[in-house]
Amino acid sequence: MQNMILVLKGFLIGIANIIPGVSGGTLMITLGIYERIINAISHFFHDFKENIKFLVPLGIGMVLSILLMSQLIGMCLEKFPFPTTLFFVGLILGGIPLLWRKVKDSPKKVSHGIIFGITFLFVAMFAFLKSGDYVVSFEDMNIMSYVLLFGVGMIASATMIIPGISGSFMLMLLGYYKPIIDTLRGLTEFSLLGHNLAILIPFGIGVLVGIVLVAKLIEFLLKKFEIPTYYGVLGFVLASMIAIILPLIGTTITIWQVLCAILLFAFGFGVAYKLGGE
Repeated sequence: MQNMILVLKGFLIGIANIIPGVSGGTLMITLGIYERIINAISHFFHDFKENIKFLVPLGIGMVLSILLMSQLIGMCLEKFPFPTTLFFVGLILGGIPLLWRKVKDSPKKVSHGIIFGITFLFVAMFAFLKSGDYVVSFEDMNIMSYVLLFGVGMIASATMIIPGISGSFMLMLLGYYKPIIDTLRGLTEFSLLGHNLAILIPFGIGVLVGIVLVAKLIEFLLKKFEIPTYYGVLGFVLASMIAIILPLIGTTITIWQVLCAILLFAFGFGVAYKLGGE
């Protein structure tokens, strides 16, 4: 049962990493597994068996969601943006009570408010960045192209694990989002398998290296400055709402979409609240 819950959590985190504006790191927090993930990655070989038992089901869920849901989520965002977005808002807000319990009994300091404000403003400003129309091409790849893929993987993984900042949005800013998604789709269809693997392997290695480095940094911050770090995380998470909701401005919303969005919001909130306590 525990493994199935971890697969489900990984599935939700994987979906979050597909959608520009939604942070996988935020979902890790609201689902109650952020510190455990950071510890497992930072000390992977220290308690190898337990870390494998924890990370493998999560990884299976994430890979399944990325492979199976990339096209479906894209279609839902295109045809039903309001209900789909509200589902993810519910997922994130459902984990806020868990996060608040980390800091509510600690002494309140001005420095905590400043940290919260800085991280909130940082993510809020990040939300207003435009992705632009630049898209890279994976045709005629050379050595430098593969080095860049590795570097982009590191950058993307850092933003995937840092709460409030969307790894997929960062890929859009760099012009790599659509090519990477198209390559993943081609992998599931077994078309140009060799070429696609040659793209995804250096990118994937970069992702793994970036995750380990960022996990080490976050573990240090949580160990030395736990309460200030959680206030910063609260700022990241709450400000991420702006990045998620911003694309809805100007969309046409019907009464049926509103009703559906309310139900999906409640469902997402309940899922996160329940899973966060598991």
